[in-house]
Amino acid sequence: MRDFKYIWLIGLGVTAGFIILPILLFTLDPPPVVADPWTNVPDRSVPATDHSTLMEGPFETGQDVTRACLSCHETAAQDVSHTAHWTWLSEPVAVEGRDEPIQVGKANLINNFCIGIQSNWNGCTRCHAGYGWSDETFDFTATENVDCLACHDQTGTYVKANAGLPAEGVDLLTVARSVTLPTRQNCGSCHFNGGGGNGVKHGDLDESLYFPPESVDVHMGRYDFQCVDCHRTEDHQIAGRSISTSIDNNNQIACTDCHELNLHEDARINEHTDTVACQTCHIPAGALRDPTKMEWDWSQAGQDGREEDVHIYLKIKGSFVYENDFTPEYAWYNGGVDRYLYGDIIDPSQTTNINFPQGDINDLSALIYPFKVHNANQPYDTVYNILLPPHTTGEDGYWTTFDWQSALQIGAAAAGLPFSGEYDFASTDMYWTQTHMVVPAENALSCTDCHGENGRLDWLALGYPGDPMVWGGRTP
Repeated sequence: MRDFKYIWLIGLGVTAGFIILPILLFTLDPPPVVADPWTNVPDRSVPATDHSTLMEGPFETGQDVTRACLSCHETAAQDVSHTAHWTWLSEPVAVEGRDEPIQVGKANLINNFCIGIQSNWNGCTRCHAGYGWSDETFDFTATENVDCLACHDQTGTYVKANAGLPAEGVDLLTVARSVTLPTRQNCGSCHFNGGGGNGVKHGDLDESLYFPPESVDVHMGRYDFQCVDCHRTEDHQIAGRSISTSIDNNNQIACTDCHELNLHEDARINEHTDTVACQTCHIPAGALRDPTKMEWDWSQAGQDGREEDVHIYLKIKGSFVYENDFTPEYAWYNGGVDRYLYGDIIDPSQTTNINFPQGDINDLSALIYPFKVHNANQPYDTVYNILLPPHTTGEDGYWTTFDWQSALQIGAAAAGLPFSGEYDFASTDMYWTQTHMVVPAENALSCTDCHGENGRLDWLALGYPGDPMVWGGRTP
């Protein structure tokens, strides 16, 4: 159980501040000496190699460019081939309740947006760091299919089409001559547009981060951070994990990679850092500029005669609810995830959690984090009570035929799932940690944002008997 102590004095101060506050001022520890966070930020003062005279061409295919890159960067494609950006899978992980270690990732997981890549490879792999992943036979050992340009193009003209191939009309020689270290534009071209559009999935990643003011993200706006400044990369292995596709906390990054925990001048705030994640106070809201999808109802897809709006309704996808400047939901999180896997049985009368953050008030490795929670209504088999991935893309996909029966039969077969022929739609939730869009310190949450009558935290849901400021326990 977490140790409740010390901060009870602050609770007393609510009712007797004129007596208690002077005592606190004399008993609080002095501000700690804080290390310079800039010592942990990569030095970008040395310019990257200019490739404008090194790439000669002509290049007919993306693979031609890759072969030219490998003539100097001999091990680069091998390095990439061992990363999750290439395999879309983790290393095997031991999971409680599973007989054997499992690999998880975009390649084999279900979500509650476009649901799954099985049978939809052609469309989904537009954001794959490779060329030609059009079906289940893709050869992951063919390193000439590694796409160097997706992460290194600086022209802004490089576009990927079906199966990740360069779109028609891309000038491969011009693009190849522009390459340098990845920028926000490279990373954002996929990660800002996951789920089929700007800002759809994450809530803290969208196109406003290409050139944000500091009020949207202090690191990217005030200091012009690039993604790889925090997501450090070695041998093309990019640090960082997403709760959407991971179930463990390996290869993760944290604010404390650069910042000291006890950096606040007020020791009462420092006392919070063993229970509250930095993001909880420093990311008070999500989707600060561009809206993000909060609800998706697939059951309404296919209706004729409805006015279409990318933020309200599309015939191919159903109805949506978008929000911006939303208040996150808060939960304990230790880096682990309880994950729905294909074939797991659901109770259709209850909301199924696709990925639920592990941790509770008794878990000393867990902190209170902010989350976007996305709710969907998605297809399931009413006989087997399992969620189903629909086949959506191509001539025989739902987005062309609007035939759920056929779409679910094809999708289930591709995922190795049974399909009874009977289907309906079930409610699901999906959690997304809010870790970007860090606001300047003066815009962070204050005491009354969480404590008091109108505080944003649900203390009972977090395991507390009530607001610690009221009952005299330790603040989280």
